[in-house]
Amino acid sequence: MELPYVLCLNMTDEARERGITIDSKALAKELGVPVVETIATQKVGLEEARRLVLDDSGQPRQVPITYPEPIQKAVEEIVPLLPVSKDSKESLSGRSLRKTSISRKSLALMLLTGDTALTAWLDTVVDAATGDVIRDIIDRTQRAFARSVNVEITQARMRSASRLMDEVLQHRATRLTSLARWLSRATIHPVGGFVFVSAVLAGMYYFVGIFGAGTLVDWLEEGLFGSYIVPGLTRVVEAVLPWQLLRDLLVGEFGLFSMALSYSIAIVLPIVGTFFIAFALLEDSGYLPRLSVMMNRVFKTMGLNGKAVLPMVLGLGCDTMATMTARILDSRKERLIVILLLALGVPCSAQLGVILAMLGGISLGAAGIWLAVIVGTIFLVGYLSAKVLPGQTSDFLLEMPPLRKPLLGNILIKTLARLEWYLREAVPLFFLGTFVLFVMDRLAVLVWIENATGPIIQTFLGLPREATVAFIMGFLRRDYGAAGLFLLAREGQLDTIQTLVSLVVITLFMPCIANFFMIIKEQGWRVALGMAIFILPFAILIGGAVNWSLRLLNVVFS
Repeated sequence: MELPYVLCLNMTDEARERGITIDSKALAKELGVPVVETIATQKVGLEEARRLVLDDSGQPRQVPITYPEPIQKAVEEIVPLLPVSKDSKESLSGRSLRKTSISRKSLALMLLTGDTALTAWLDTVVDAATGDVIRDIIDRTQRAFARSVNVEITQARMRSASRLMDEVLQHRATRLTSLARWLSRATIHPVGGFVFVSAVLAGMYYFVGIFGAGTLVDWLEEGLFGSYIVPGLTRVVEAVLPWQLLRDLLVGEFGLFSMALSYSIAIVLPIVGTFFIAFALLEDSGYLPRLSVMMNRVFKTMGLNGKAVLPMVLGLGCDTMATMTARILDSRKERLIVILLLALGVPCSAQLGVILAMLGGISLGAAGIWLAVIVGTIFLVGYLSAKVLPGQTSDFLLEMPPLRKPLLGNILIKTLARLEWYLREAVPLFFLGTFVLFVMDRLAVLVWIENATGPIIQTFLGLPREATVAFIMGFLRRDYGAAGLFLLAREGQLDTIQTLVSLVVITLFMPCIANFFMIIKEQGWRVALGMAIFILPFAILIGGAVNWSLRLLNVVFS
């Protein structure tokens, strides 16, 4: 691209532990750019890297890369057809490059790889005839290879990188323990890797579902809030405010203190807190990329590859942010499938925490049915989407970091940052949702909705009328709706089958408002609306099928 840069050699401590030494001075000489060694988790070398970035280091020396002859020829033909950079006064096409100053050679190579964003940009900087010529060159080059041009270009670069690495890298006997070697291999073993996946899921179930949703929620909801905070606030409000309407708004059935505060802090906060800790452990250990490798073959059945696991796993933190990170997938078809699956069946951290809590209160067999239904639904919808949506899939290329010992400081920083996000972004929506419910209750809208949806909620899904309120709250935030179902289960208003059905529906429910608007931002309002129109009836249909199947088969859970 002919852009100045600074090369950062990170994780040098782990390289040394594995017997790897890199001559950074020789590497800097070969590349013609500053090279700095860092250990980011310990802040070693970061100040030097910051200083070097701010310095004007000039243009780097170009490393020679020999591409296959058809690619070299295509680049030579495309480069003269592209406009020069915006800093130049003249352009062969009469236009200047927009929003970029990178070299025309790099643009030509990216066009040959099929970069969809760049092919759309091409029409804005060249005339139609020139664009057609460039596309003909790209098509001709692709026909010259059995594999994609992207793979050929990547392998050529990897060969050059390997030659450069041979000049600057030394490897001696590693000091890794036998346990570290065994873990590194076992986590991506075709069979043993799934044992680790099962162990991770079981650990999260017990830590989040049993400890977080059981021990911590009991202590906060029934102890601190139920015995002291809510009764104390109720006494203060009744003593200070003479207006019954305001009293009900604050401490009534849909009160901002009695409901919103209790839901968001006493019920959901301890659950998401324990989930954030568990998720930070997985991140800091380097296990998540290994999960991508393990799931690559499985995801191929949905027209995806293992890279799609990353936004899906991020969706367990926040579906809204995960929808945005679907950009890492190379084709629009893959992005659409992942966004649909995120909106349909990937519960965010707050929702998943509440779901794990409810699963902890029912039998293991019922929890297994919930998992089978959700996973089966995701793969069914993904498989059908891959068949229906046009487009191609991309190659699976992913960096594999070493397994490492999680650092307590990193885990605390990540957990606190996510808790701050929850308090800042999610809690206000709990209060807004409670206020909406209060207004709907006063206007008798809730009663009308309960009556209108009675045949669906009570007859088809087999749930009590009170579940309607939880699903209404789910339109605002799915975790808020899940929290309402959680309370119904704790109060004994849901039997095991009802709990299972309600969990299936709320998991496959409508995307929350924030996620819905993110889908609009990424794919347009028609795609977002189409997904919402599909998901709502589909979730109810699956929930009803589970309800009637279990009852017709007279399934009894111990």
